[in-house]
Amino acid sequence: MALRLYNTLSGKIEEFHPLEDNQVRMYSCGPTVYDYGHIGNFRTFVAVDLLRRYLRQSGFRVRHVMNITDVDDKIIRNAARAGLGVSEYTAKYEKAFLEDSVTLNIEQPILVRATDHIPEMAEFIAKLEKKGYAYRTEDGSYYFRIAKFPAYGKLSKKDFAGLEDGARVDVDEYEKDSARDFALWKAPKPGEASWQTSIGPGRPGWHIECSVLSMEELGESFDLHAGGEDLIFPHHENEIAQSEALTGKPFAHVWFHARFLLVEGEKMSKSLGNFYTLRDLVLKGHKPSSIRFLLASVPYRNQLNFTFDGLKQAAVSVERLRNFQARLTTSPFSTDSATSLSELAREAQDRMRASMDDDLNTAQAQAAIFDMVRKANAAIDAGEFGKNDVVPLETALKDFDELFAVLKDEDGPKIEKILDWAKAEGRAEDITSDALGIADAQQVSTADIENKISRMEAARRARDFKTSDAIRAELGAAGILVETTKDGARWRRK
Repeated sequence: MALRLYNTLSGKIEEFHPLEDNQVRMYSCGPTVYDYGHIGNFRTFVAVDLLRRYLRQSGFRVRHVMNITDVDDKIIRNAARAGLGVSEYTAKYEKAFLEDSVTLNIEQPILVRATDHIPEMAEFIAKLEKKGYAYRTEDGSYYFRIAKFPAYGKLSKKDFAGLEDGARVDVDEYEKDSARDFALWKAPKPGEASWQTSIGPGRPGWHIECSVLSMEELGESFDLHAGGEDLIFPHHENEIAQSEALTGKPFAHVWFHARFLLVEGEKMSKSLGNFYTLRDLVLKGHKPSSIRFLLASVPYRNQLNFTFDGLKQAAVSVERLRNFQARLTTSPFSTDSATSLSELAREAQDRMRASMDDDLNTAQAQAAIFDMVRKANAAIDAGEFGKNDVVPLETALKDFDELFAVLKDEDGPKIEKILDWAKAEGRAEDITSDALGIADAQQVSTADIENKISRMEAARRARDFKTSDAIRAELGAAGILVETTKDGARWRRK
């Protein structure tokens, strides 16, 4: 079975085949670095990360490029309000975005910044003008002539037959049902950042950035373009128009769009008080692994309702997987099992692959691994599990975590870093006891924990329950939960 993806351009699910052998050239729209990333942003970035990881797991070589938009209307406006230069203003938020991506185990693609390629953008616009697709206005700005590109609207499936020829829009984002000639280059205004180029002074429009950056890194025609559904129109529609007008070739062959999320059943907005950055959630005491698990739990084309109950359930799910992984590693299994569980592991792997091949059905992939864990735990409890069963099940867990990236117990150090940031930013009052507890649990070394548990179990065997209970309480105060089983004590960090 081959990977099948929904292509926004064709409006249907298609079998994915790269243009060149098994090399995938992939571009995704990155952040506009004017503020901290919110969970809606990161839903898209996690979806793209899962796509990249699955392409690689499927045997493809992936060249993944992502832009950093470090100049646009919002950035210029906010930088001016803060009394900072554009690069000084954006550096803070770019750094935060990259740190947050690491926090969520998002692999870093090849990064390209808009401000590093402004001369190339000017040359691109000059070529469009020469071909009659762009025109210059009296103030020195340049616009794309939509009426000269009849295929305009083929991505968004909007009918622009009655658009007003020559009507212009100057802002980067505009009404979702309006098509007007869009700005390729903006002449400088008093106090605004600008660059001197071959087409005169000014700065690029938002849409031209992605066309130039993607084509420079991946060629004039490449395999896959990804982003959030909010970018379909006008941003991606405009990318197609200006790129294909210049080259006469298909720009991107497959368009991958992740859907918006809701928060507690409502659209996320600051006015409703349900607007959360990743850092807000961590300060509330939610583990990055739980957040990533929840963001990945609903297939990317379905609307995810992000709830705090769902986040708590995600934490339980991640701990269940981690506990099973620890059980495989630490339990004293017999040499052989009565019934080999290799087939159970293979079935889980086959189900995961079939689910991911089906337009990245992450919900079914997660269900497959939990079915395996449930059956394997039952076999362990029944004494029908041996050492020869460990490796196949560990391999299935490894395949799962190559995509979902939630099993490594790295939450504490990541939270500690965000706690330090909150203190530096004057947000110490936002740090909850839950966040402190998770961070504190990581301060105790694994060796120290194992040593204390050995002493606790020795005290229990000697019926010295006062000492045993005291050690358990000491571990609990450090954020270490201890569970007594017939196979011995098992522990986990909060």
